[in-house]
Amino acid sequence: MSLKYWVQSQWFATRGQFGRAAGVIGRLLNIKPRSHNRASRRIEPRRIRLETSSFCQLRCPSCPTTSGHIHPAIGSGFLKFDDFRELLQSNPELEQVEISNYGEVFLNPHLLRILEFAHQEKVAISIGNGANLNHVEDEVLEGLVKYEVRLITCSIDGATPESYRKYRVRGDFDRVIRNIETINSYKHRHQSALPRLVWQFVVFGHNEHEIPVAREMAEKLGMEFSAKLTWDETFSPIRDVEFVRSQTGWQSTSREEYERQHGEKFASEICRQLWDSPQINWDGKVLGCCRNFWGDFGGNAFTGGLMNSINNEKMTYARDMLSGRRPARDDIPCSTCDIYIARRSRSKFIVND
Repeated sequence: MSLKYWVQSQWFATRGQFGRAAGVIGRLLNIKPRSHNRASRRIEPRRIRLETSSFCQLRCPSCPTTSGHIHPAIGSGFLKFDDFRELLQSNPELEQVEISNYGEVFLNPHLLRILEFAHQEKVAISIGNGANLNHVEDEVLEGLVKYEVRLITCSIDGATPESYRKYRVRGDFDRVIRNIETINSYKHRHQSALPRLVWQFVVFGHNEHEIPVAREMAEKLGMEFSAKLTWDETFSPIRDVEFVRSQTGWQSTSREEYERQHGEKFASEICRQLWDSPQINWDGKVLGCCRNFWGDFGGNAFTGGLMNSINNEKMTYARDMLSGRRPARDDIPCSTCDIYIARRSRSKFIVND
């Protein structure tokens, strides 16, 4: 793997978790998607997000997949291998694809073929949005290593089975740990540092005391540890704020507090995905960003072409909205997003380089 390719893949994975800092790093390293060319409003990103499965076997209380809220726009289905193959063959400029979002990647029966073909085409795959890693065939676990998946964010909100299953309902903590150990055994067998493994720990009141133990377990498993703020502060809110701050280094222990301190919504960098790495649904529908589950932008990346679809009238208009050049419009999904509404109220729009 070339140094430039490695740096780009690391930057892509990092940007999803630490958007603002990664944006600075990207500019310093001159890793810029052509989409930031103000002279042309057409974007041609080298990175996309592509939902591989919108099904999930867990029932996490605050997740829109559990509640069924994703069904109107995202629906229920798997990315088909033939659609993936055609997408890559028709868009040789693609270098990186993030394949996780609202469902569980490992439920897709075509996943191993998808990973193998991406590797063959020299397209970097990441599972950075997250996977619960509860049910994975052994050959797929080996495929993650053999086909050089760059990153897997493992959603493990606890250091014990009892704590873990309070949020990851139907999940099996011990099975997840065994699957990670199996990945590590394949990494050793294939003498590979990939995939990079991240233990993502959403902090709740019921698990906050386990942060030090989880961090220690992650280190022993060769994983990075990443604490995360919850989207839903009504479910098991943080109890010992000062302890959580001391363990995580956070200034803000809630998204509301973050907004007061920073003058913007938490995770506002998601909006940049409409330029840098647009989200495509498992059936080819254009969703724009990884947060959107309530409407699509029209067009289909599989039947109408990827570049044409992400440059259609609605996507172009949405980017103008987010840049402050056009007013909100009812048929654009961003118009009802609280991140966009906050941007508009503060006139804090995206400024492209």
